[in-house]
Amino acid sequence: MAKRKKSNLQWIKETLELKPDHHWESPSGYKIFVANRGAVRFNVPQDWVFEPQEKSFKFLDKKPPNDDCCLEVSFNPLPPNDWSKFPLKSTLKKVLENDSRNIIAKGEIITVKRQTAKIVWTEMKFIDTQEEPREAFSRTCIALGSNIQCLITFDYWADQAEQLIPVWDEAIRSLTLGLYIRDPMTGLAFPD
Repeated sequence: MAKRKKSNLQWIKETLELKPDHHWESPSGYKIFVANRGAVRFNVPQDWVFEPQEKSFKFLDKKPPNDDCCLEVSFNPLPPNDWSKFPLKSTLKKVLENDSRNIIAKGEIITVKRQTAKIVWTEMKFIDTQEEPREAFSRTCIALGSNIQCLITFDYWADQAEQLIPVWDEAIRSLTLGLYIRDPMTGLAFPD
């Protein structure tokens, strides 16, 4: 069997000065993450560490190995089609069924309907056994809209839930799919 080549993926960070009349807005303490000029966009805490992966993007509350939680997103552009009948709930159920962690509780599936996207998410509680056994939560979201499919996961310790649930709530509240940005220095989108 042939070995898969390691990717030489290199990210280029570019900092742009926003114009005084820009349209970017996020709540205090948050920054806006935009992938592929607006294929996916949502808010993350301002001071979180960004770690691009080969096929996803991670946000951590602290630099590893001292991190306590991880918010990760991946997305796929889809061919033009009517995706409104795609079975998001059953797809999310299948994702959870295939999870190999020591799950001790599963939450209900929440559906969020937006004008241009359909979002489903759920939460499960599990016992993390990497070191000492410790209760943790994992939230999983599948979103579909504007010919973009997005997967977001959020893993965090159960004893930090109270401070971290608002991070998830803001990510889901601000999640926007397929609103492409014409000029990143102003935040103007297609179509204006």
